[in-house]
Amino acid sequence: MPGESLLFLDEIQACPGALAALRYFHELVPALHVIAAGSLLDFAPGDFAHSMPVGRVEYLFIHPLTFQEFVGAVEGEGLADVLDGYHVGDTIGGAVARRLEDAARHYLFVGGMPEAVQAYADRAPLVDVQRIQSSIVDTMEHDFAKYGSRAQQDLLRMALRHVARNVGRKIKFVNVSAERRAAEVRAALDLLAKGRVVHLVHHSSANGVPLGAEVNDKRFKAIFLDCGLANRVCGLPLLPAGGLMTVNEGALAEQFAGQELRASGLPFEDAPLFYWHREARNANAEVDYVIGVGGEVFPVEVKPAAGGALRSVFQFLSEKSRARAIRLYLGAAGEASLPPPGDASRTVRLLSLPLYLAGQVRRLAAEWPA
Repeated sequence: MPGESLLFLDEIQACPGALAALRYFHELVPALHVIAAGSLLDFAPGDFAHSMPVGRVEYLFIHPLTFQEFVGAVEGEGLADVLDGYHVGDTIGGAVARRLEDAARHYLFVGGMPEAVQAYADRAPLVDVQRIQSSIVDTMEHDFAKYGSRAQQDLLRMALRHVARNVGRKIKFVNVSAERRAAEVRAALDLLAKGRVVHLVHHSSANGVPLGAEVNDKRFKAIFLDCGLANRVCGLPLLPAGGLMTVNEGALAEQFAGQELRASGLPFEDAPLFYWHREARNANAEVDYVIGVGGEVFPVEVKPAAGGALRSVFQFLSEKSRARAIRLYLGAAGEASLPPPGDASRTVRLLSLPLYLAGQVRRLAAEWPA
């Protein structure tokens, strides 16, 4: 009944006519709530022979479960509320911080795919979680059979696996496939990004907002859809022994941060990701992410450990004449004023946040007093 019922149309990309018909639900039965969802839905308009329902459909972008949602499902809403309730200057107690750090370690390998999280929350054997992750990856790759020739499908699989294994590294087409033309590799990556299986992180000169106005389309990195699925593609076991992460700890931390930054955007905006990179002889510098908040550009450096130098951040701040930066790392939250290396005449302000607060970075940057 209109006004009381919800009509849910799943896998709508399998029936293009249903997608076109959404406009008539809006015009003829406006009180009826209609939701349409589908795997790789963005592929559908590419060969769409029907009239798109322009102005009649609102797009909402769905992400894997965020870390906060994962904590709520596995550890309870009380611990999850600590993340939302944190403000610049607060202190997170040792016992709570250890629980969040442990949950972050689990999230890095379980990821945010709902079925995998449900199995983990139900204390299913870890091999069941891995089975679910493998099934999702296999299904994505089998979906490629719908798009292009066998050679194009093979290239999509190579590109998919290359991104999972090289999170945080600048994409070089020859490293994806030495036998295929650069234009073909780029087309495969764009197709994966269009389907939201991977997300491209474009270089921006980052002189001001909007960051997208100074994008260099030829320079980009990429992150995977989900950290748990990326680990499954790489063949990593769940929750390996040792520290928080493994030999690819830097890539995992960057994947985690990028995933959280995307999900913290507005639900009706497909939040893009940007990074900054300067290539110069003996003076290379790279900042993992740059974000625009309230008219200001913040460099966000992701560190997989408690220490680590911030040379690139200082170079960015000096070159852009800016004075504030954010660090995500495996340490306690805090703010400090630091002199840039070799320049005692000025100080810059550094907001250090535990990695598990990555999903709060935009909010905290907005409330950080200038």
